[in-house]
Amino acid sequence: MKQLIWNNWNFMRFIRLGLGIAIIIQAAIVKDVLMAVLGILLTAMAVFNMGCCGTGGCSTPVKKATGTSKDISYEEVD
Repeated sequence: MKQLIWNNWNFMRFIRLGLGIAIIIQAAIVKDVLMAVLGILLTAMAVFNMGCCGTGGCSTPVKKATGTSKDISYEEVD
């Protein structure tokens, strides 16, 4: 769990964290519970590195290299 929270921070994760904290602060100022829930959700998504589909649920699988490579021959054209 600690590794999930402390590793793999990227630009979008910082953006979600900042927006979530800003929404929570705004919700506390105007005393809006629904906005606070949205801010908590956005902050939790950033902290736990989750998207709407869960951790890695929406990502496409990474292609694995097969290890075979083709030799390409070139022909000079005059």
